[in-house]
Amino acid sequence: MDAGPWGGGRSWPALEDVEFLTAHFEGDISDIPDARLAASQSLDTLICRDPPTSPISHGDILVVVTELGANAVQYAPGPFTLRLRRTFDGVHVTVADTNPTPPTPRRCDPARGAGGIGWHLIQALADQVDVVRKPDGKDIHAFLPW
Repeated sequence: MDAGPWGGGRSWPALEDVEFLTAHFEGDISDIPDARLAASQSLDTLICRDPPTSPISHGDILVVVTELGANAVQYAPGPFTLRLRRTFDGVHVTVADTNPTPPTPRRCDPARGAGGIGWHLIQALADQVDVVRKPDGKDIHAFLPW
């Protein structure tokens, strides 16, 4: 934490480790683009304060948000929560949903229709992905460079 302007033991949080978005969604299919839009607007604000080191960071984060939101809507009944947090070396994306079962990678088969690529995209774009199971669902954490 950085010292605040008024002293007295108070402090401002450093830019790192600041949560800059918490958004709750009902779990409807229309929530997928809404989650992406909320993330995009938050990242646009972050860009003004702290530009990314790579021009593709913004887009990569939006792909991960979209895929995690789509997975939450498709595989977990009920609401989901999206959180974005700036960390010392990137952006931490968390999606909390109501299904405690971890995602299972599956083979993408274009002959069977869409699907099967999202989890692979998330794994490829993120530096680290963790799934934390909870009694009422799970949190999926993706850490991406900024």
